[in-house]
Amino acid sequence: MGESRFDLAVVGGGILGLTHAVTAAEQGLRVLLLERHAYAQGASIRNFGMVWPIGQPFGGSYDLARSSRECWMQVASRAGFLAEPCGSLFVAHHADEWQVLGEYQQVALDQGLELELLPPDQVHQRSPAVNPDNLQGGLFSPWEVRVNPRQAIPAITRYLQTLPGVEVLHGACVIRAGDGSVETADGRRWSARHILVCGGDELSLLYPHVLQNAGLRQTKLHMLRTTPQPVEFRIGPHLASGLTLRHYDSFASCPSLDAVKQRIARDQPELDQYGIHVMASQTEAGELILGDSHEYGPEIEIFHKQRIDDLILRELRKVFRFPNWELQQRWVGYYAKFPGGIVYRQTPEPGVELITGVGGNGMTLCWGLAAETLASLTN
Repeated sequence: MGESRFDLAVVGGGILGLTHAVTAAEQGLRVLLLERHAYAQGASIRNFGMVWPIGQPFGGSYDLARSSRECWMQVASRAGFLAEPCGSLFVAHHADEWQVLGEYQQVALDQGLELELLPPDQVHQRSPAVNPDNLQGGLFSPWEVRVNPRQAIPAITRYLQTLPGVEVLHGACVIRAGDGSVETADGRRWSARHILVCGGDELSLLYPHVLQNAGLRQTKLHMLRTTPQPVEFRIGPHLASGLTLRHYDSFASCPSLDAVKQRIARDQPELDQYGIHVMASQTEAGELILGDSHEYGPEIEIFHKQRIDDLILRELRKVFRFPNWELQQRWVGYYAKFPGGIVYRQTPEPGVELITGVGGNGMTLCWGLAAETLASLTN
């Protein structure tokens, strides 16, 4: 047994593990973070970099997203990375999509939130990237934030290492957690009062009998990155198309959403087959992050599917106009989604908590979830 005893051991150095570790360390706890890879390389760095409250239904998860947004802004200044409050713009190129946006704006107003419903000319004032052909209008929300995950994750890790009482170990594959300690594959062991397992889509290493019976659903997605756009070209807010309305639960209460879903299922069933909806974000270097798709469980294959990339690009070209479509990177990402809620929490034994299943909401909810966890532990 190692001599060091920690208040909290966190297994997993992705965004969920990092935010829990930082939150605990800033509250004065002694924290050990163990990441099995040389650096975090899962869903935490394979995403758009969107902090995305608009994707959360109003109520608990939306409030959690808004509190996370404020934490992103604060931690970015302390850790030395960019968190840009860019907002988001949903655009409608079909009448039924425009109807949904109007209905959603009314729901937001009922919640005390003023979102801007924009006619086509004002859409172009917000973003020069939107295709004007058949444009019905757009909906602007000011609360979304742009973060480059490939810069933010290393920066948060470095910041964590500057906090008192913290130890961060990479290349440390945890093979056992419980009974007040964690043990790695090389035989090292540390004791900890509390252990959090934030393993992302890894469901077979620690407590597989619990996780495999939790109803978690593995998801695979395709994403793309362009080479930098011309220096003068900025898309402005995060961009989302009418296809995206059918992906987020926040729009589920809109009566006209069924018409959007039925039209797409009838006219473009291939989009439903691969769970395709198209969005775009932009890095500070001018690159565009484009996507994405969703394949689930048994449908997932290890091989990249060119057809999915082609469909994503086809739909993007319908709704957006970018000066440069040259691609420099393509990748796939994986995450675990919990159909029963916004996150899966389980305590398989005293002193151990499993936290996973946030789906594609990790960047949006992470700080709020960490605050909830630490409040529970300290109580």
